[in-house]
This record gives sequence, structure tokens and C-alpha cells, in this order.
Amino acid sequence: MGAITVITSGKGGVGKSTITSGLGLALSQRGKRVLLIDGDAGLGCLDHMLGIEENKVFDIADVVSGRVEPMKAIYPCPFAEGLFVIPAPTTEEDLISPDIMKQLVSVLSRYYDHVLIDCPAGIGGGFQSAVAAAPRALVVSTPDPVCLNGARKTRMLLEQGGVRQQRLIINRFSTRNFRTQNFYPDLDSVIDAAGIRLIAVVPEDPLLAAAAANSAPVSPKSIGAMALGRLAARLEGEHVPLASLQKF
Repeated sequence: MGAITVITSGKGGVGKSTITSGLGLALSQRGKRVLLIDGDAGLGCLDHMLGIEENKVFDIADVVSGRVEPMKAIYPCPFAEGLFVIPAPTTEEDLISPDIMKQLVSVLSRYYDHVLIDCPAGIGGGFQSAVAAAPRALVVSTPDPVCLNGARKTRMLLEQGGVRQQRLIINRFSTRNFRTQNFYPDLDSVIDAAGIRLIAVVPEDPLLAAAAANSAPVSPKSIGAMALGRLAARLEGEHVPLASLQKF
């Protein structure tokens, strides 16, 4: 059975889906079979990011309803061998229940090395559905008080739901902006504000954002993609130190 990870955040707009797609790509480049599940009913975007939007016919709601077998709703990414995605339901009315999501992901994880579930923002039904199937969570936040407050609340909700293996991803980090904004004196204070152990710092990177927006593979020069590559290695059990923040 493959590793199942939900990628979540307390607040929208922190780059969670970009992290999900980029991490999936990084894992597939390590020779792993990776399935991304878009849990954002009505607002899913992984199909666009991975370049399957125009070919999409079915989504996860079609699988759950029994209209199609799972393989017909699983699409391969055209620019990354070993990377696959199940699109989100097109309407919120088709939101998958937590129990059904748990059963479905348990079955699908037998055929992949990693299953990454892109959780919708907020703490409603979509959140409950996405986290139900995952024993491990990556909580994404930018280094500002509003987002970190959301990350802290998400940590507590995950703990209440039994997801105790949690790690923090600080996204869109810029040393210059961090010093200018003066929200926190150092990175340790950011980690303390979230109350979650750090696993990765992903720098602000226009190349990573552009790749996701344009349904294209990210440039090898992308510092964001390099950071996600190091994160992929850590998820695979390798000891990889954090890069110097002065580079960001």
C-alpha cells in the first residue's frame, strides 16, 4: 500500500495546489507512481495544472456513484511519466463523504507509491472528506500571521480527526520580504506560531507558479521545484538538510 498524504491549509490562496502538483512531479521524477486526488469540489484545478483539462470526461464523483470504473477517471499527466490525477467533482453537491473517500483511497493506494490528496481551503465538508483517508498531513502556510493562525487551527482539527503525523511547509518564502514585513524575528518564531514541525521551506518562485498556470513542466532552473525535490526526498525517508534561506 502506498503512502497517503493530505495537503491542507487553514486559509486559501497559499499555493496548496501548486505544492501538490509540484510535489507529485518531484516524486514521479524519482521513479515513483503518484496519484493526485483533487478534493476541491466545484473549484478543482489540478486537471488544469497537469494538462488534462481538455481531455477530462469523468471525475471522482463518477467513480463514487458507480457510473464508471476508477481507471476511467484517472488521467496520466502528459509531461510526467508515473504521475496521475483524479479530478474533483464539478459541483459542491457531489462532495464525497468522509467514509466513502476513506474506502476509495484505501483501494487506490494499492496501485501507487504515493497518493496525495489536495484538500480544499477552510474547515467544512471538503476538509473533512479530504483528511478522512490520510494518516499524514502536510500543512501549507505563508509566513504571515493570518495564514499561520489558520495553520494552527488546522493542526488542532487534524489532531481531533486522528491525523497526528503533521509537518509544516512554509511556502512563498522570500528573505527580503520576511525582513521587511517584520512579522516574526526568525524562522523558529514562524514554526512556533503554527505549532507544527517544519519539513520544507519553498521559496517565492515565478517559474513554479507559471508552470502550474500554463499546464507545463516546471523549468529545471526553478528554485521552487528544487525545494520540492528536497521535500520529496524527505518523504522518501532521506535525510536532506534545509537549504540556506539566504538563497531565497
